[in-house]
Amino acid sequence: MVKIGLLSDTHGHIDNRMLKILSECDEIWHAGDIGSLVVLEKLEEIKPVRAVYGNIDGHEMRRSIPSKQRFTIEGLDVFMTHIGGYPTKYENEIKSILKDNPPKLFICGHSHILRVMNDSALDMLYMNPGAAGKYGFHQKRTMLLFDIEESTCKNLRVIEWEK
Repeated sequence: MVKIGLLSDTHGHIDNRMLKILSECDEIWHAGDIGSLVVLEKLEEIKPVRAVYGNIDGHEMRRSIPSKQRFTIEGLDVFMTHIGGYPTKYENEIKSILKDNPPKLFICGHSHILRVMNDSALDMLYMNPGAAGKYGFHQKRTMLLFDIEESTCKNLRVIEWEK
């Protein structure tokens, strides 16, 4: 079993409460708009990080991490990008990738809207952890915690803070 901390849209903000929770995970996944190499470095200091860059991330970030990641962990096929849309409203490029070879878990950020849902048409789970940073229209800062065991996501928890 692997414990995952999933966040997105930090926009350069990370605080000790977030780091304490993430330190209890086995891996940290960041779905883009990290906002600062300092945030990425602080995350990497506590646990292994898998991340993609987002539309606000600059050249340094884009040289350090990819725009998309596809990997398998505990037998679960995962695809992560920043701008992806959501079931029935995927971005065009993402729609073709997902249709041609759907993962079991698709993760994106960008919208600042926390959303977890099954996409029955593609037989996959969709996750957007919302926004963990202070900038944007969201009312609460959010992230997700979950476990992966035997190709399955389990024990999904939402963490939220006031903005």
